Amino acid sequence: MFINRVRELAFLERRYAADQAELIVLYGRRRVGKTELLRRFCEGKRHFFYVADLGTENSTLAELVRRYGELFHNDPESTHFATWDQVFKALARQAGEARLIVVLDEFTYLLQTSPTLPSILQRLWDETLQHTHLMLILSGSYVGIMEREVLAYQAPLYGRRTAQWRLQPLSFADARLFLPGYSLQDQVRAYAVLGGVPAYLRQFADRRPLLDNIEGDILSQGAFLYDEPRFLLQMELREPRVYFAILEAIATGRVRQDEISQAVGVKGASLGYYLNTLRDLGLLERAVPVTDADPAHSRQGRYQLLDPFFRFWFRFVYRERVHLERGDTATVRQIVSEQLDALAGLAFEEICRSRVWELAAAGRIPFRPQRVGMWWDAQAQVDVAALDEEYILLGECRWRSRPIGPDVLAELKRKAARVSGTRHQVLALFSRAGFTEPLQAEAASQGVLLCGLDDVLSKEAT
Repeated sequence: MFINRVRELAFLERRYAADQAELIVLYGRRRVGKTELLRRFCEGKRHFFYVADLGTENSTLAELVRRYGELFHNDPESTHFATWDQVFKALARQAGEARLIVVLDEFTYLLQTSPTLPSILQRLWDETLQHTHLMLILSGSYVGIMEREVLAYQAPLYGRRTAQWRLQPLSFADARLFLPGYSLQDQVRAYAVLGGVPAYLRQFADRRPLLDNIEGDILSQGAFLYDEPRFLLQMELREPRVYFAILEAIATGRVRQDEISQAVGVKGASLGYYLNTLRDLGLLERAVPVTDADPAHSRQGRYQLLDPFFRFWFRFVYRERVHLERGDTATVRQIVSEQLDALAGLAFEEICRSRVWELAAAGRIPFRPQRVGMWWDAQAQVDVAALDEEYILLGECRWRSRPIGPDVLAELKRKAARVSGTRHQVLALFSRAGFTEPLQAEAASQGVLLCGLDDVLSKEAT
């Protein structure tokens, strides 16, 4: 199943249509859908697609030559290729008169197989490749390696790439399409568990109850998702033990730097290094109140896991591994069952914050936000906050099974009174179960925006 990626495909099509050689770097975490995206893009176009694997330089080069011979069987010289130079110069000849896409997928494996390959490509690009109709795409899963060995200033290919794109997980609006048989509420719960990584979403079957999927496809030893975060982190990081401890601490509610330090026993600059590495990998973010004028130096920073599946895994799989390694999935399933709606509430808040951009684009709020996030001080927290120079939107989210009433609006007003500044305030309420009639009447008279579950989760902001 291939869903969305409209912007990414449009980006690739624009580069394909450009009247110049292209060297494009596409990267992103494992399982996020890079290969599927590139295969979809290559459909109907003249292309050479190579997916690398671990092996020796000789075996990798031999496989590349074999694939070349299959595609360009009319090239009599292909049986004599013995170097990277010969292969890429042959591809340059094939791209001499007409556009040719060359995809080197899992490029990080090629880097491990042949560390000198970036330097070889640099020389060939300068001498030959840039003067052809070649569209060379280097795609890699290990974010740290790609940024260090391909994109960084000191990397041989720096200055040669013509474009780059870091592929992100799908938004909720697209992720839910993998599970159309679930109710809207269970789609939110599933997103709270799996996030927006297509390979993870494919593991669940919407004909089965959600908890059955969780127990069978995540909590059971041997399941595809049982050890997935462990594998990913061990590939990316040199000291996974410390990173695991940090991620577990954050997943279980210790979000301030001093709390994390106390939990893992790492302090000062050393802890900052670990946290920054996780941020660079896209697994972690440091959030500050949306009104903070200097986020980088704010003392109110909180760390939170960006990926819902990592949040779930560290909270229920890594933390409860003693039970799971004994095969006691029933105990952990019960723990998950008791806490799943709390986890879904966090996901619902994130979905609502993303929805603010669409509400603004549709004219549902009177300004275009410059920032969207949360607001808090020592005594209060607002789930959704967005602002520009003149306005600030403040909103509360409620993942409750009953409609919310005027008491929630009154609570929001009390919190809003604590937000300093001269911006005009716009109030909003987001609810899983809708709103009572008294609240609807009060909101209508005071211009408070109400968004029920159908409205929050609809694909289009109408």
